[in-house]
Amino acid sequence: MLRQAWRWSVFRNTTAGTIRSLAAAFLGADCPLRSSGGPTRGFEDIPNPLSVKSQRFLQPQPARYLSLSVFISMASGGDHPSSNHHKHTNRLAQERSPYLLQHAHNPVDWYPWGQEAFEKAKREDKPIFLSVGYSTCHWCHVMERECFEDKEIGKILSDNFVCIKLDREERPDVDKVYMTFVQATSGGGGWPMSVWLTPNLQPFIGGTYFPPRDQGRRPGFKTVLMRIIEQWQYNRATLESSGQRIIDALKKGTTITANPGESPPLAPDVANRCFQQLAHSYEEEYGGFRDAPKFPSPVNLMFLMCYWSANRRTSEGVEALQMAMHTLRMMALGGIHDHVAQGFHRYSTDSSWHVPHFEKMLYDQAQLAVAYITAFQVSGEQLYADVAKDILLYVSRDLSDKSGGFYSAEDADSVPVSGGLEKREGAFCVWTASEVRELLPDVVEGAVGAATLADIFMHHYGVKEQGNVAPEQDPHGELQGKNVLIVCYSVELTAAHFGIAVEKVNELMTSARARMAEVRKIRPQPHLDTKMLASWNGLMLSAFARVGAVLGNEAMVERAVQAGYFLKEHLWDPDQQNILRSCYRGDQMEVQQISPPICGFLDDYAFIISGLLDLYEATFETEWLQWAEELQIRQDVLFWDDQGGGYFCSDPNDVTVLLRLKEDQDGAEPSANSVSASNLLRLSHFTGRQEWLHKSQQLLAAFSDRLTRIPIALPEMVRALMAQHYTLRQVLMHTDGNPESFLCQHLPVLSSMTQLDGSATAYVCQDFTCSLPVTEPQELRQLLLDTTNPLETA
Repeated sequence: MLRQAWRWSVFRNTTAGTIRSLAAAFLGADCPLRSSGGPTRGFEDIPNPLSVKSQRFLQPQPARYLSLSVFISMASGGDHPSSNHHKHTNRLAQERSPYLLQHAHNPVDWYPWGQEAFEKAKREDKPIFLSVGYSTCHWCHVMERECFEDKEIGKILSDNFVCIKLDREERPDVDKVYMTFVQATSGGGGWPMSVWLTPNLQPFIGGTYFPPRDQGRRPGFKTVLMRIIEQWQYNRATLESSGQRIIDALKKGTTITANPGESPPLAPDVANRCFQQLAHSYEEEYGGFRDAPKFPSPVNLMFLMCYWSANRRTSEGVEALQMAMHTLRMMALGGIHDHVAQGFHRYSTDSSWHVPHFEKMLYDQAQLAVAYITAFQVSGEQLYADVAKDILLYVSRDLSDKSGGFYSAEDADSVPVSGGLEKREGAFCVWTASEVRELLPDVVEGAVGAATLADIFMHHYGVKEQGNVAPEQDPHGELQGKNVLIVCYSVELTAAHFGIAVEKVNELMTSARARMAEVRKIRPQPHLDTKMLASWNGLMLSAFARVGAVLGNEAMVERAVQAGYFLKEHLWDPDQQNILRSCYRGDQMEVQQISPPICGFLDDYAFIISGLLDLYEATFETEWLQWAEELQIRQDVLFWDDQGGGYFCSDPNDVTVLLRLKEDQDGAEPSANSVSASNLLRLSHFTGRQEWLHKSQQLLAAFSDRLTRIPIALPEMVRALMAQHYTLRQVLMHTDGNPESFLCQHLPVLSSMTQLDGSATAYVCQDFTCSLPVTEPQELRQLLLDTTNPLETA
C-alpha cells in the first residue's frame, strides 16, 4: 500500500541526503534508528517531505538520532487545572493566545515570537530555544508538565537560552519554516516542536517531544540542553555554518515555479492518476485511505465525488463514488462521530473508525459538513443531510461566539467524573455500562424479554459490561472499562432483535441520546480554545452557506451571514486593507485583539474569499461578492509570485521568515493555493476579469510537477484543474437587469437578459454563450442534465 508519502513534496534524493548529512555533520549519529514505542492515541505525526521513499507515513516513529535526541512526533490533548496562586509568572501572561496563556506560569523566562526576543538573543549572544504547539495538543502539555514546570530545567533554559513560545495556529508561517527543517533533518515531525536557533533565527537542531530525563540510550531534555550549551560554546562556528547550509538547501528544495510559457497539465490524465493513487490506498471494509490511524480527509472525498461527476458512465467513476459514500457512511456510524453531542473528533486510532482521538477541530467540522451535504446532493440519501445538520448543530451550540465568530477547538482531555485533578483523554465522552443502565432503566413496552431502554441502547451502540475499547487502543489505560459509542446494527436489525417497530427504535434512541446529552452537560468540561482564526472561520462560513442553501434552511444561511459580518467587523482592517489572522474572547465575553494584531496569511484570504463566494450564491447579496473581489485584489498584491506563479504562504518581505514557501499539500486543511485556483476561476466568471483566469492557469502550471507525479498530494487542486478543463458552470448569479448594479457593471451581457412574462427566468451559460431562457424548474433541471458539463453536481 502507498503509505500516503505522495501527500508531501518530493525532492531529489540528493537534496534530501545533503540536508541530512549536513545536520548530522556536527553532531554525529551514534544511536540507531528505532521505534519510539509511543502510543497511537493523541498522536499526529508529520512525515518527511523530502523523500517519497518514506513509506511509514503517519506511524509513530522516531526521527534520525543526531546525538541529541530520539524524537517522538505526537500531538493533541488538553491543558492542566489552573490555580489562582502561582509561584511563577512570565511575560506570556500578557498574551491572548490560549496556548501561550497555558505557559504563563512556567518557571521559564518565556518570550512571545517578536523583536524583543530577537534583540535579546543578539544583545546577549545566546541561542534561541523555540517551542511550538497549540492549546489542544496533548503531548505539548505532557512536555510542559514534565519539562517546563521543572524548576531545574526552567533555570537551565532561562540562563542559557532566549526562550520563545509560539502558537502554531497564530503563526503558521513560522511553524511551517521550522517544521520543514525538522522534517528535513529528522525524517518526521509533529507537535510539540522544539527547535534551537542562532540569534539570526537560523535553526541548527530540532525535534518534537523530549522526556525530562534520560531513558536508557535515549537522552532526556536536560541532557539535550547541556549538550547544546556545550556545542554552542565550543563548536559554534560549525553549528552556524551547517545551519546556514541546511537553510540554503531547503530554499532550493522547496521552490515551486512554472517554466516560462508552461501550461497546466492535462486534467483528465491528472484526475485519473489521482483516482488510481487513492484507489490503491483505499481500505475497502471500513473506507478511508489507510489501515490505522485513519483521518477524515475531506479533500479526498470531495475529489472522488467530483471525479465521479466527470466519469459517471465509467467503472472508475462508479468506484470513486462508492469509495466516497462508503467512507462517509462508516465515519458517521463510527466512534469518530459523537453520537450524543454531535460533531466529529479529530481522527480514529483504529481501522474501523471506533476509538477516536477525542479532540474536535473547527476546520474538520467545516469541511466534513460540506462533504456530507455534497454526498446528499449526489445520492439523495437523507443520512448524509442529517449528518451535515448534526455537525452544524454542534458548531452552533459549542463553537460559536455571540459576535458571530467560531472558536478553534475543543480539547480531547478533561477531568474524569470520578474526580481528581489529572485529565484523561475522552473522559467527557465515554460511558460505563453501569452509567448507561442507571440512566436508561425504563422497561420498553412490547420488547422481547422485557428489555429496558438501556438493553436496546447498549445493543445498538455496542456498549459492553467490561468496556468496548481494546487494550492496544488504550496504551495508558485511560479508557479501561469505558465504552465509545459506535453504531453496530442498523435500526431495522435492532428492531427485529427486540421485536419492536423501526419507528419505535428511532424514538427510543433519540430519547436516550437526549438524556445522555444532559448528563454530559454536567460533566467537567474539556478546555475550549476560544481563539477565532480568520481562515477557519472562512471554512465554516462556506459550510453554513452551502448546507443552508442546499437544504433551503434560512437559519443556517442567516448564521453564515452573521459570520460574514463578524469577519468584516473583527478580522478586517479597512485602513490598512488587511485581513487579520486572529481575535480572541475576552474575560467579559467581548471580542479582543492584540496590539499590534497579526496580519493575515494566504490561507486567511483564500478561505474567506471562498466562503464569501458561497455566501453570495446562498443569498445573492452582492456585498459579499464585492468584498470577495476586493480581497482577491489584495491577496494578489501581498502574496503573488510574479516570477514563478502561485502564491507564497506568507508575506515574502517578512525577513524573520526564512523560507518563502508555497504550500504543496492538501492535508487536514486544503492548500491555500488549491483554494485560490478555484477562487480565481470563479471570480473570473463573476466579474469578467480575464486576468484572474490567466492567474489560475499560471498557478496550476507552477504546480505541474506535483500534479503530474503525485496528484494525490493535491486533490483539491486537481478539482480546480478539472473545473478549468470541463468549463466551470457552477457559478450562480442573480440579476434584475439594472445596468447600474455591481454584476451588470462587470458583465454588461447581463443587462440583455430579461424576465419572461414577469416570472423568475434562468439562463445556463458556458464560454459566454447562453441557452434560451427557461421559467420552469423542471426545464432548468433537464437543461442542466442534458449538457455535457460534468461538474454540475460536484
